[in-house]
Amino acid sequence: MIKQLDCAGKVLDLSAPQVMGILNVTPDSFSDGGQFSVVDSAMKQTKKMLEQGASIIDVGGESTRPGAADVSLNEELDRVIPVVEKITTEFDAIVSIDTNKAEVMTAAVKAGAGLINDVNALCAEGALTAAAKANVPVCLMHMQGVPRTMQTAPTYEHVTNDVITFLDERIQASIGAGIDREKLLIDPGFGFGKNLEQNCQLMRELTCFQKLNCPVLVGVSRKSMIGQILDAEVDERLFGSVALEAIAVWEGANIIRAHDVRAAVDAVKIAVAVKSPSL
Repeated sequence: MIKQLDCAGKVLDLSAPQVMGILNVTPDSFSDGGQFSVVDSAMKQTKKMLEQGASIIDVGGESTRPGAADVSLNEELDRVIPVVEKITTEFDAIVSIDTNKAEVMTAAVKAGAGLINDVNALCAEGALTAAAKANVPVCLMHMQGVPRTMQTAPTYEHVTNDVITFLDERIQASIGAGIDREKLLIDPGFGFGKNLEQNCQLMRELTCFQKLNCPVLVGVSRKSMIGQILDAEVDERLFGSVALEAIAVWEGANIIRAHDVRAAVDAVKIAVAVKSPSL
């Protein structure tokens, strides 16, 4: 398993699980839409997350919540590029760009991003080529359908096997496009075209993804599966998020993507200490 990733000259140490802080510069994210859409506010939140222990700041300019509308290329560029540039100028931080658009990938890496996080697993037109030319690590995520309709009766023969098969195909496609396997990460895509039962099965069987020999990123922060289990609104899902994040680390996750960084960092530390006391 990969122990270090070179993210545009900054090293991401994966010998222990790391936390990726979510920075949504969108007006309609399901959890924090609109809060960090202005550059100054985004910088304050970035500083806070880095101080709380985030190793990566994941900048996104298009909401991928269920039912989300598409965002134009120019609008997404206008949202994310000034933020990426400002973060990489002011902080010694690894910045990830959360996008499925080839043009945004290219512009963001040029602006200083060191990782591409694509919910569409480089399936969009030009994305494979853009990611290969960018020469930074890429996270390939599974999503059944598209955000607008993905939660409408998702079906699988066996959710874990189906997701693994898809991700393996995207790994091979990425390698075929010229992306070094050592630069690839995978994300099972909790909540992206999965119902509660399917999400829970994926979490129980998370160790199965290790057969793909890529670092595993897990994002469950504040998601609807927590709301369904706890009958809780978005702003009441912190404790559920922490519980799932600790379970994910126990089951082998290498990166936890979270809104509440301090809580996620604590969850990671507890899970690691109990599972590997020598660390």
